[in-house]
Amino acid sequence: MSKTEMQRKPTIDMKLEVVVIPVSDIDRAKRFYSDLGWRLDIDYVPGDDYRVIQFTPPASGCSVIFGKNVTTAEPGSMKGLHLIVSDILAAREELVHRGINVSEPFHDAGGIFHHAGPKGRVPGANPQRKSYASFASFSDPDGNGWVLQEVTARLTGHIDAGDTSFTPELTEVVRRAEAGASAKIPA
Repeated sequence: MSKTEMQRKPTIDMKLEVVVIPVSDIDRAKRFYSDLGWRLDIDYVPGDDYRVIQFTPPASGCSVIFGKNVTTAEPGSMKGLHLIVSDILAAREELVHRGINVSEPFHDAGGIFHHAGPKGRVPGANPQRKSYASFASFSDPDGNGWVLQEVTARLTGHIDAGDTSFTPELTEVVRRAEAGASAKIPA
């Protein structure tokens, strides 16, 4: 079977369930994620050498786990963890109200996805509030980086003619991918 045939063959369902984040101070991290308004699912301590804490963001099917001896990654090394929100301004306002230091909203000059760091960032939410186009960011006390991303219409791998929910750049890339062409945009 060719690679193309394998890509087209239906696959089993796979859902992202847990993201393990590295922290240096477990109790400080527990307070932070509680302050976000996330649900504490477990705080399991079977002995002195192991502890697992799990939190789940509101309405999320994926949880985060941190603790003692659950990862060898350096504390603060997780970057670009995305939280999808339906209203970037309201989500930011709620987190600020909860005492979280959240960046001002921004969008990317290229219209597809934000760059790592400040390159290509344009202040403010996407002016047309296109889906997938507005962001804000914050970090936990260890520096693990989170990005709020406004999504009001989900990508399905196909965008109907006349659908204006997405930026023109994103629409073009999705349509090219659907047609089997390279998704690279000329500079």
